[in-house]
Amino acid sequence: MAQKSVIVIGSGFAGLSAASFMALHGWAVTVIEKNSTPGGRARQLKEEGFTFDMGPSFYWMPEVFERYFARFNKKVSDYYSLERLDPSYRVYWPNDYTNIPADYDQLKQFFESTEPGAGAKLDKYLEEAAYKYDTGMNKLVYKPGLSFLEFIDWQVITGIFRLEIFRSISKHISKYFKDPRLRQIMEFPVLFLGALPKDTPALYSLMNYADIKGGTWYPKGGMYAVVNGMYYLAKELGVRFLFNEEVKELKVKESDISTVVTVRDSYKVDAVISGADYHFTETSLLPEEARSYTEKYWESRVLAPSCLMYYLGLNKKLKQAIHHSLFFDVPFEKHGEEIYKNPAWPTEPLFYVSVASVSDRSVAPAGHENLVVLIPIASGLKGDTNEIREKYFEIVIKRMEAHFGESIKEAIVYKKSYSVSDFSADYNSFRGNAYGLANTLRQTAIFRPSCRSKKVNNLFYTGQLTVPGPGVPPSLVSGEVVAKQVIKAFK
Repeated sequence: MAQKSVIVIGSGFAGLSAASFMALHGWAVTVIEKNSTPGGRARQLKEEGFTFDMGPSFYWMPEVFERYFARFNKKVSDYYSLERLDPSYRVYWPNDYTNIPADYDQLKQFFESTEPGAGAKLDKYLEEAAYKYDTGMNKLVYKPGLSFLEFIDWQVITGIFRLEIFRSISKHISKYFKDPRLRQIMEFPVLFLGALPKDTPALYSLMNYADIKGGTWYPKGGMYAVVNGMYYLAKELGVRFLFNEEVKELKVKESDISTVVTVRDSYKVDAVISGADYHFTETSLLPEEARSYTEKYWESRVLAPSCLMYYLGLNKKLKQAIHHSLFFDVPFEKHGEEIYKNPAWPTEPLFYVSVASVSDRSVAPAGHENLVVLIPIASGLKGDTNEIREKYFEIVIKRMEAHFGESIKEAIVYKKSYSVSDFSADYNSFRGNAYGLANTLRQTAIFRPSCRSKKVNNLFYTGQLTVPGPGVPPSLVSGEVVAKQVIKAFK
């Protein structure tokens, strides 16, 4: 029997995952990547002695990565080393800050000291979150989302009320905690799922379990160490990679893709898995009659945020910086509305800062510091100009200097910004989004764009616009889920 061949478009986490699972099952796999290195949004930037993760920087749910490598009889430690961060991260308030300790008892003490009784309530809250995490990870997340029948599971059915799919996480959190700081700490993990906490199902308190119980980790060398590990594993499995080669067309003949056309060549293939932007694949690579979704459908989707990022190299060490910091020093409500409800450049942005050089000397020259600053913004914003990037740069630097109690701007020896137009140019990202489709109730599981084309028999999708959703661990899962569907289709 002749070996079947599959082309995977894109080498982000989902593409790398799908490629390796297809190779494991004996397929001839070729990954075609538009950019010069693997990683997609998780690419690496190296300039003037500084090394930056261009995308994800939080390493949560370590067991998902362990499970992934175990499927190939490997271990995470075969490819990279991990360190649990303590504190997990810091939250800056208007006049002070809170370190979120890795030790659970210390965290409980902080909750109790902030709001009497909150320590015991945190136990109860996380007990519920653990149930959701277990059910979500074992019963829901590895489903392809093609039919309601997939979710006919006794544990899911009997536990439907405990999953709290129809209650918002903001209402759920307010049931346990009254102090606004505690609420913000508990709401933080869902902000990048793509909707306000009041519009996000309480099911996603499972993210609090991942944060508090699972911990925040750092792979030595940065998140790109994970990309490299997955890339080398794929190569060990025989996957072929073609870089700097953009796919231009998917030729469809009798409801099947017959040929993948790139800027360099054309390839006959048995199946295609697109890890490229779903909307781009449909609207730019396929003929109109082969598209599963209309433009009206795409325009009605709720997107997760985009972001405005700055990669900064300093010629000095900061006195009190830690690896991860959240700046909640201005009211969230206004910025939240400007991301999710009435899209606009933020009036007073909240933002996040990563200083990886605090944990890893290899990412900056000796005596220097490596910073990534991220402002979440609405997807599809117009006016992404140098002027607006400089405006927000001044805003965040002034606030950082005020909180850190020292100058930063005058120590900058390297600076690069990245935002909506870059996401569109580099990743063909729909409306310049950074995180995919929002995880609202109406865009979860079977309500997400299908991982299998409805019009083209041998076309499949993986990544953050399909199941299970945005984030690095879900992307690893997405690759495994879609590979199973391809293999099933060709039995």
